[in-house]
Amino acid sequence: MSFRYAMRILALLSIVIVSLAAFAQSNPWADSQTVQPAELNKELSTAKTAPAVLFVGFGRLFTAGHIKGAEFHGSGGSPDGLAQIKAWAASLPKSANLVIYCGCCPMERCPNVRPVFTALHDMGFTKLRVLILPTDFAKDWADKGFPYDKGQ
Repeated sequence: MSFRYAMRILALLSIVIVSLAAFAQSNPWADSQTVQPAELNKELSTAKTAPAVLFVGFGRLFTAGHIKGAEFHGSGGSPDGLAQIKAWAASLPKSANLVIYCGCCPMERCPNVRPVFTALHDMGFTKLRVLILPTDFAKDWADKGFPYDKGQ
């Protein structure tokens, strides 16, 4: 292997490491502010402690299928949608147990979850969590047999 080739590989590895570090820092939530699908499903089965679930993706996806009992108040990726979500949230106690999710695409590319989490966190919500759907709603929730509603 030539020196120039080795330097190119090193440069590419550096770019990859920096990119991965930037991605790891791009989520505004801590691990403790996340919930996995099986855990959320279990929580939802206990009405006394069940969180409010807010779908923050696109309206047509909510209509196609959403977590049973989830609410939709706008898409977090648009200024109008974010304003609608904030208006809805303004009437809730800051201690409300909230879980937000989208599931439109792989989590790292989702345009909706991060703005909503940041907005609600900045509003002072203390029990705010993000449902981790790494691939999308269909694969990470519906295909696993967790309950969902269609057609609202």
